[in-house]
Amino acid sequence: MYEDMSALGARNLLLNCAEAKAGDRLLIALEPSDLGFFADDAFECVLGEAVRLGLTVESVNVGFHAENPHLPKPLLRGMASYDIILFLARLGDQLRFSDMPRGKRIIVSFALNAHLLGTGFGTANHSAFVALKSAVNSALSNAGEIRISCPAGTEVVGKTDIELTPAVDTSILRFPMSVFTPVPATKFDGRVALPGFLTGAGSRYYDDYTVEFDGQVYAMLDSGRLTGFEGSPSDVDRANRHYDRVAALFGIDRNFVHSWHAGIHPGCGFAGNAGANYQRWGMIAFGNPRILHFHTCGEYAPGEISWNVIDPTVEADGIKYWENGSFRADRLSGGARILRRHPDAAGLFRNPDRNIGIADATQRLLCRGGKTW
Repeated sequence: MYEDMSALGARNLLLNCAEAKAGDRLLIALEPSDLGFFADDAFECVLGEAVRLGLTVESVNVGFHAENPHLPKPLLRGMASYDIILFLARLGDQLRFSDMPRGKRIIVSFALNAHLLGTGFGTANHSAFVALKSAVNSALSNAGEIRISCPAGTEVVGKTDIELTPAVDTSILRFPMSVFTPVPATKFDGRVALPGFLTGAGSRYYDDYTVEFDGQVYAMLDSGRLTGFEGSPSDVDRANRHYDRVAALFGIDRNFVHSWHAGIHPGCGFAGNAGANYQRWGMIAFGNPRILHFHTCGEYAPGEISWNVIDPTVEADGIKYWENGSFRADRLSGGARILRRHPDAAGLFRNPDRNIGIADATQRLLCRGGKTW
């Protein structure tokens, strides 16, 4: 049964996301499994289903480039001979806002292993979440006022000037589709409650990728600029030194806050502890509706440091589309119709995966010094 469900997830990726058809040429760009992110069984599962669907498949090891993600020129030229390029590699995520070859179906998978392919995260019809993404984009882009809050004290208000064009979204398709188009932060003000840490955004990887705090820390936002932190003196100093170091490392605008978005996929779960591997956590868990994150430190998406808001409420013109970490897709224009059309996705909204690898706010406050994330 487990193998059957994983195969179903692979078929969902190939048919509903990549729109593969018999005779297509598929290139799978791989990251070695011994780096601890992508498992070999994800490749084996996708390969098996691709062959069954009549695709011609080749693979290439693209490795991992921590601070300088790039496609080798021979590979970039070679992509021209394929119809579909699938990244089972962090490189795809790192390059998701970059220019890529035109006319190709390029996908990065966030289902890092066969298990994730076989959960509702991988098997729920990809088309449902593409439609929900479009509905969220429409709701937020037309809103006069948007408010973001959370139980830990986030209070942000603003208006979006989002432009729903390919230029503001990624050049690579996500599988599963788990977030909407990033909302520019230039017209947002307030404070953001951090969940006990600051961590990278998955663009580049560097030493001391994450810093943890002893108590509650707030990031202050003014018209898309970080203006400072509130918290204990030691935590505030730790946050400032982290921003100073990362900005100097890459020569980027320290205080620029580029954009934000929240998770839309209730099948996206993270069963372990975020603190065991923040890099892996950040690549999986961000698609859960219990997490909203800001792209900061750098005048580009996704920036180099993320602010993660836990259990957000997102209210647009009085309608709460997220409520304490629950995505209310039924409140979107056309949302209920989308869920009726895709009962597998609707089932996830009735029984969401609430595991995000982070303790709730009360437990964090009780155990803030014990690093129990």
